[in-house]
Amino acid sequence: MKKTLLVAGAMFSAAALLTACGSGTVGQTGSGGDSAKPAAGKKLALIPGVQAEPFYISMQCGAEAEAKKAGYELTTQAPQKFDAAMQTQLVNALGSNPPSALLIAPTDAQAMLAPIQQVKTRGAKIIEVDTALKDTSVAEASISSDNTEGGKLAAQTLAKLVGDKPGSVLVLDTIAGTSTTNARAKGFTDELANHPNLKSAGVQFTQNEPDQAASKVTAALASTPDLVGIFATNLNTGEGAATGLRNAGKVGAVNLIGFDASPSEVEGLKKGEYQGLIAQDPAAIGQQGVQQAIAALEGKPVTRTLTAQLHSITKDTLDANSQYFYKQKC
Repeated sequence: MKKTLLVAGAMFSAAALLTACGSGTVGQTGSGGDSAKPAAGKKLALIPGVQAEPFYISMQCGAEAEAKKAGYELTTQAPQKFDAAMQTQLVNALGSNPPSALLIAPTDAQAMLAPIQQVKTRGAKIIEVDTALKDTSVAEASISSDNTEGGKLAAQTLAKLVGDKPGSVLVLDTIAGTSTTNARAKGFTDELANHPNLKSAGVQFTQNEPDQAASKVTAALASTPDLVGIFATNLNTGEGAATGLRNAGKVGAVNLIGFDASPSEVEGLKKGEYQGLIAQDPAAIGQQGVQQAIAALEGKPVTRTLTAQLHSITKDTLDANSQYFYKQKC
């Protein structure tokens, strides 16, 4: 992307302060209609990975509800893309008056270290939600799904769907350095080795862009005639993979396992575009993130690492797992 667009997008994200879950757009902050300023030490900030994704909307909803219940104010801003430079702009915009605690989903496990460390130096407690820094000394707590186990669960789900049929399996990851999706890809690849009828067709990165995921699928279908499965490590890669299969007339012929349970993915599962989804519980991640932030601020015990549950959903189990579908608004 062009640098001018990147900077402008980040500045726009930093300035957008609209009613939160009325629009359901991540990156917009909720005031609940109350113009009173919060008490000193009760200002929380959430910077998720990207705007407008149902996963982060669900996380924001859970965080806002928990903050309100505890008498804290939570404001949310998010980059327009899952991009370390854009997220850095938002972190730096906190300036010399940082929140009491910052809940953040680092978009890069290394590149986000310096800007987050600066906020911590100014006195803010740091809570990682969904993704994490490689440096474990920065955050008070880290709340996420066990993404390695999520990848393993995806491989097990695919293996059950494929049965004894032999073939190759492609993994579509997002960006090198993204802790969550990289762990999912590794967990999947490791588990795939336990199913001798399935062989890896490799891991390819999509830069979190659906059009790139679609192109990777198109290329894989041409180069790998025995392709029987695709694992997409997040929403964008899944939607792009579904598009690639649809364009090639291979929907249903190649099993697509997606990660997350956004409205579009759930609808895709109903239509047969996906054969399985691995759902997280982002609302619980947001809720627990706020709980740990408040505990850190109030001098109460903090749990350094918390793990949210994961759920394998197929077309046959949709109704039984509807509580795990992600939201587009609160």
